[in-house]
Amino acid sequence: MIYINPDSFLGQPRIWSPERSKAAWEQCYLQLSAAVTEKAIERLYVVFGLQGAGKTHWIRTLSKTIIREPAAVFDAALPAARHRARAIEIAGSGNIPVFAIWMDTPLSVALARNASRPEDERVPREAIESVAELLEAPTFQEGFSEIYSIDSRGDILSHARDSLT
Repeated sequence: MIYINPDSFLGQPRIWSPERSKAAWEQCYLQLSAAVTEKAIERLYVVFGLQGAGKTHWIRTLSKTIIREPAAVFDAALPAARHRARAIEIAGSGNIPVFAIWMDTPLSVALARNASRPEDERVPREAIESVAELLEAPTFQEGFSEIYSIDSRGDILSHARDSLT
């Protein structure tokens, strides 16, 4: 599995600035583009939700029930369709199906999880609240082949397939 996460490109400890963030996102898209161009993947899973929703934990521990290899997994907040569009477009350029994995976690749970993270991994509360305000449920119109909604425990709440694929 190819794991793509902008935090991976911020260094350790994570050092955030607008310039570093922009560069990290570009590295993510370059990594995804290379995987599509080299035909290293057959599917893309976009795992998104609030910071602290449990995305990375779910990928590491529970994703085998859904994710089939060879695949790329894009792990980021990506709250609205406009934020997910570029990854979907890149996958589409190689006819790679895209699966939405929406971590549908309440804001209170995400904030509590974030507070328990190591200091250099904590996201400012305002940033999480901002993402919560932008959060949109995924749709097939965005280009997803399947949509999964996962709760804060990692259980599947719902699963739907696009009837056109």
